[in-house]
Amino acid sequence: MKVIASTLNAKYIHTNIAIRYLKAYAQPDFDVELAEYTIKDPVMNIVTDLVRKKPDVIGFSCYIWNIEETIKVIKMIKKIDPSIHIAVGGPEVTYDVADWMNNVKEFDYIVIGEGEETFKQLLTELNGTMNMENVHGLAFRENGQVRINPQRNKLDLRELPSPFRFDEDIPHLSKRVTYIETSRGCPFSCQFCLSSIEVGVRYFDREKIKDDIRYLMRNGAKTLKFVDRTFNISRSYALEMFQFLIDEHLPGTVFQFEITADIMRPEVIEFLNKEAPAGLFRFEIGVQSTNDYTNELVMRKQNFNKLCRTVTMVKDGGKIDQHLDLIAGLPEEDYDSFKRTFNDVFAMRPEELQLGFLKMLRGTGLRLRAEDHQYIYMDHSPYEILGNNVLSFDDIIRIKQVEDVLEKYWNDHRMDAIIEYLVTKVFPTPFDFFQEFGSYWEQKGWSRIGHQLEDLFKRLFEFLESKKIADLDIAEGLMKFDYISKQKYKPRKPWWQPSFEKSERSKLYQSLLENPIHLGEGFLSLQLNEKEIYKHTLSERLSFDIEKYIKDGIIEKRDSVLLAYFDSSSEKVSIFTGPIHD
Repeated sequence: MKVIASTLNAKYIHTNIAIRYLKAYAQPDFDVELAEYTIKDPVMNIVTDLVRKKPDVIGFSCYIWNIEETIKVIKMIKKIDPSIHIAVGGPEVTYDVADWMNNVKEFDYIVIGEGEETFKQLLTELNGTMNMENVHGLAFRENGQVRINPQRNKLDLRELPSPFRFDEDIPHLSKRVTYIETSRGCPFSCQFCLSSIEVGVRYFDREKIKDDIRYLMRNGAKTLKFVDRTFNISRSYALEMFQFLIDEHLPGTVFQFEITADIMRPEVIEFLNKEAPAGLFRFEIGVQSTNDYTNELVMRKQNFNKLCRTVTMVKDGGKIDQHLDLIAGLPEEDYDSFKRTFNDVFAMRPEELQLGFLKMLRGTGLRLRAEDHQYIYMDHSPYEILGNNVLSFDDIIRIKQVEDVLEKYWNDHRMDAIIEYLVTKVFPTPFDFFQEFGSYWEQKGWSRIGHQLEDLFKRLFEFLESKKIADLDIAEGLMKFDYISKQKYKPRKPWWQPSFEKSERSKLYQSLLENPIHLGEGFLSLQLNEKEIYKHTLSERLSFDIEKYIKDGIIEKRDSVLLAYFDSSSEKVSIFTGPIHD
């Protein structure tokens, strides 16, 4: 019997751990072939590849991001060869099972909940007596009627075989994200999250996990992401794993975790700040809302002061990047309340701030009680909200405008100096800046076209000109600094018009050749000759002392020069500033 476990990932770099657990658990009785695609792949290409493998059974792992495309694939396969048995599983089809079976006739079987043992038993019955009533946690059809068997008991995770020891994965480990589970379940009860449905937390065998991580690193894995819902729920366990990863990591490896920040003990952060190499760890922290009433309504316990303490301590340590999440559209969080939430969180200056929108996931308490807050939402995945009793569709569109420019101008860190200046010196709050710029961006139609780096600078400058902000010259100088400081090579055509005429630049360079100390000891030490200074530097006139502003946050107006030296051998830029000497 030829068996395939398949899925459509959101991106090529992602891997699916679920189908690998299915393959590992089915061995040695069944040799399951893995087949991964992406939601961007043409459906015809996916179908062609799967059908040519001549399978008897295909199992698909289903999520909100791939269910629509997966159904298209399945329907086409069934038209081509109705004899192929189609089983689906995963969080998207584990709830509303009867509806799925009635609405998608091409689903032969739904594996409900944890799938390892159920899928293997399904294969056993398909290869034998076809007594599907023997398979706990399975939905199937019998005489045209949908039957749903009771779910099985939870698996002993310590007994699960490793999903990482497949030779066919080795060539791809260095190029893709490897997902790791050390636990299943969540101790919290957030009503918008599927993890809240499973009571309690179960752990895998930690020594097996360590061996798997050693194996993955030896075979080239570079990015390993832990999918535990709350990695740090056990302080002793988290400390043990952090210590192990610090001790045994290989150069270039990055480990990502989802942590609950307000339960992170200060001594754990102090340990990481002291012992962890910079860049080894990356934290994802779900803040979602800072509105206490909203958190109470979704049964979310969160101490925002302790969360701030954790994020600030980690940031001050300078070792670990942090990705913070917000959710717009939670109960009783109106536009103004969400603005406060945004500003509360942006005040911590996380390396990344992800602005998401509430999705009414099947099986969650919030979806079951949607009428309590007059939610309207998409009928199809990802079931994103379109409004509720306090947040209109127009409000949602406005917040989406914020999301668009936040991603481009903050999370990519192309313009840290100018953004910091604008959100502290020019606009009333960070949210006001992103909202006003996002609305302008949408009005201009820029959300529907692509952008080069230079375009992003030009568009921000055009927006600031349209606002007629005071001290536009300072904003322009900071934007030039941001642009230049991120370049590896001397740019051929910057986004602005040169501020020095050719003769002025020549006069400046001759002056610096005679007195290089005018730009400081660092510039003097370069010992540049005339050819090098013309070929490898870029100079711009500024109206203020940018060095003083970057260092102390103080604007001191004076005619000055910013000079960047591009070292082609090291692909690095050095920036020097100083007063302009006549």
